[in-house]
Amino acid sequence: MPHDSITPAATDPSLLRNFCIIAHIDHGKSTLADRMLQLTGVVEERLMRAQYLDRMEIERERGITIKSQAVRMPWRVAGQSYALNMIDTPGHVDFSYEVSRSLAACEGAVLLVDAAQGIEAQTLANLYMALENDLNIIPVLNKIDLPAAQPEKYAEELAGLIGGEPEDCLQVSGKTGQGVEALLDRIVAEVPHPAGDATGPTRAMIFDSVYDTYRGVITYVRVVDGKIEPRDRIEMLSTRAKHELLEIGVIAPEPTRTKGLGVGEVGYLITGVKDVRQSRVGDTVTTTEREATQALPGYRDPQPMVFSGLYPIDGSDYPALREALDKLKLNDAALVYEPETSAALGFGYRCGFLGLLHLEIVRERLEREFDLALISTAPNVVYTVVKEDGTELQVTNPSEFPDGKIAEVREPVVKATILLPSDFVGPVMELCQSRRGNMLGMDYLSTERVELRYSLPLAEIVFDFFDQLKSRTKGYASLDYEPTEEQVANLVKVDILLHGDQVDAFSAIVHRDQAYDYGVKMAGKLKDLIPRQQFEVPIQAAIGSRIIARETIRALRKDMLAKCYGGDISRKRKLLEKQKEGKKRMKAIGRVDVPQEAFIAALSSDGSTKKK
Repeated sequence: MPHDSITPAATDPSLLRNFCIIAHIDHGKSTLADRMLQLTGVVEERLMRAQYLDRMEIERERGITIKSQAVRMPWRVAGQSYALNMIDTPGHVDFSYEVSRSLAACEGAVLLVDAAQGIEAQTLANLYMALENDLNIIPVLNKIDLPAAQPEKYAEELAGLIGGEPEDCLQVSGKTGQGVEALLDRIVAEVPHPAGDATGPTRAMIFDSVYDTYRGVITYVRVVDGKIEPRDRIEMLSTRAKHELLEIGVIAPEPTRTKGLGVGEVGYLITGVKDVRQSRVGDTVTTTEREATQALPGYRDPQPMVFSGLYPIDGSDYPALREALDKLKLNDAALVYEPETSAALGFGYRCGFLGLLHLEIVRERLEREFDLALISTAPNVVYTVVKEDGTELQVTNPSEFPDGKIAEVREPVVKATILLPSDFVGPVMELCQSRRGNMLGMDYLSTERVELRYSLPLAEIVFDFFDQLKSRTKGYASLDYEPTEEQVANLVKVDILLHGDQVDAFSAIVHRDQAYDYGVKMAGKLKDLIPRQQFEVPIQAAIGSRIIARETIRALRKDMLAKCYGGDISRKRKLLEKQKEGKKRMKAIGRVDVPQEAFIAALSSDGSTKKK
């Protein structure tokens, strides 16, 4: 179908349909989007490639969507041409704020569920989000061409969740294209057209922004009220920043310049600005000619949940790391970082991430796109420490933990939703209990699938909770969590001392009940990793001034008596005494050299690079 069929639909909101696809990771969102692009003719066969909308190499390699992508497609029903705006959203819990803004830009959602796996926790979380936004939900079972598919069973589960009949669930295959035409027809029939005040003040919502090396920041918006025209001067309501508009258009699926955007339309704006922080996801855009005073609801700054230090293995790469983070920040407004130094690791940055996957993606992009070799310290969360005099401190790093008397320590808590087969309820409850979890509720979605709801400290989730969950349920459980509030906990800082000197890189804030285990484990690990010195080196774990665990690295001893054949014992004793004095002096003035490999092994094998 030719591209020019898009233009007439742009003028009339009743011919527009805005929808997004929500699903769990690996349920086939991007593949279904590919079939839609082919069917509507916006991508020619010769240009088509798998995961067309996933532009990043990591997205294509891992088969996940990290950035929301919008595309406009023409579709003809009963002789009438419609314009369909589709927003392909990420499926992972770390990017749920982006998903919520994408949902706010739509009137309908395609709820995609793998017919071989059924509903997962993230699908459920996104479904509740879509229902809160009053979106029209179209239930779709994907991958029905798989031998393991059970469409009838999961259609009943879906119908029970959203209220409806199992027959209402469309059955499609993103791979073969079966049922996709019927889905497009149903989107036109069931998704309401956008409603807005065409003559009122201009209000458009930013649902994504990306940085282009040549053109600056490209901002993706959905117009709610009024219109934006090519020569307008635009203003961001949260930052009050004003910019000249250089270009305006729609994505079809490559950027196509238009004569403006009206009510309900989804498109892009280019202002030539070089800082992506000027275009925050969820912010409201207005024009100086038709200025709005009331912002659209739902905007908030993305809050980092997990903090980790990033250090270059080669210290001379520090300026390159700073430049790389600055550039990456242009494409990822949720990334926050500040310089920090470590006695052990040198100069680096303390970075805040939305979650473990976000941490992993950022680290991988820094290493690939900017050719850096990095160490990341074990991830930890933000604690609030209240001292006895009433002053409050935000602690993102164990080295910031204050000495002296502390009234209380508060840690962030999340509400976790776990979906799993009913056979594994026992092991999962045991896991949650061991991680200081409180059970909030339990529901059977069907005879075989259970939804567990727990309140858990975030610090217990960011390490290896997800790995443990997968291994205890043979890979069948799925996890979704959202932050709730802070709770007072009995937390202490465990320091690791090498030869009496504190090594800040190995310090950790843990619950008092787990402090001993952490100390013993870390001391044992370092004993194996640090090479023997010419003198005896004690490795100690301490809470304040109290030692809770100790290991000793034995000294290397030269055989002083090798050249003494027989003879008087006093000569041998004299040599041994001389060696003993030398060792004592060396112990007093000696310093322990910890090789870089030992740091990397101790920090990374401790869970800092766990897959999520």
